[in-house]
Amino acid sequence: MLEVQPIPAFEDNYIWLLTEGTGKAVVVDPGDAEPVLKRLSDERLTLTAVLITHHHYDHIGGLEDLLAAFPELEVNGPDDDRIRALTRPRREGETFAPAGLDTVFQVLEVPGHTASHIAYLGAGRLFCGDTLFGAGCGRVFDGSFEQLARSLERIAALPDETLCHCAHEYTQSNLGFATWVEPNSPALVERVRQVQFLRSSGQPTVPSRLDLERATNPFLRTREPSVIAAAERQVGRRLTTSAEVFTALRRWKDEHYD
Repeated sequence: MLEVQPIPAFEDNYIWLLTEGTGKAVVVDPGDAEPVLKRLSDERLTLTAVLITHHHYDHIGGLEDLLAAFPELEVNGPDDDRIRALTRPRREGETFAPAGLDTVFQVLEVPGHTASHIAYLGAGRLFCGDTLFGAGCGRVFDGSFEQLARSLERIAALPDETLCHCAHEYTQSNLGFATWVEPNSPALVERVRQVQFLRSSGQPTVPSRLDLERATNPFLRTREPSVIAAAERQVGRRLTTSAEVFTALRRWKDEHYD
């Protein structure tokens, strides 16, 4: 049975540690090797594979040191020349079990934050990097707003109980913007309360269930009348597609909230 633990890194990153009780381990997006190596040592684990979602340094910066410690390491990730340590390029629709695990993951291409961003879906869990955050989503870098809107709609179509493992602890801040968009949402009031409790007690706010994200994350609610109205007020014109609503929301957050 797959067990997943967060390894905090930098100021707000999570590197996800995946194990099945065999003494072998897989990590997702190891931007920093030091906390990974410490956890592996503390728990007497051997690192056998890495899952990379995209090329940003805070997701791949630890690869060199991890490969030095584990030279046979399998490095899975998008087929992107910017990930020089890659040993197993992964593409849309592919299914595989990472070295050291029996759990099978499906690869989903979810571009937008970056042009080559992928996610891994397995055992009811989605490792989504910086595409989806708790109550938010990633900024657009070398992808496009339209790509990210489509990627989020694809994620939103997954089962309610899917656990979304994003790579940053941004939920509390993201909820502030979500409240700008839907100030009268009872679901947001309740999530703000829950997140305040978790953070005050030093606990992570992720993973989060997908049905919770659909109820409180404005970037997954671009077809809701209240969200459409808020986006239209912000841009001062009618918006006719969910992609236009998404773009208005993302630019609103980029320019006036973050």
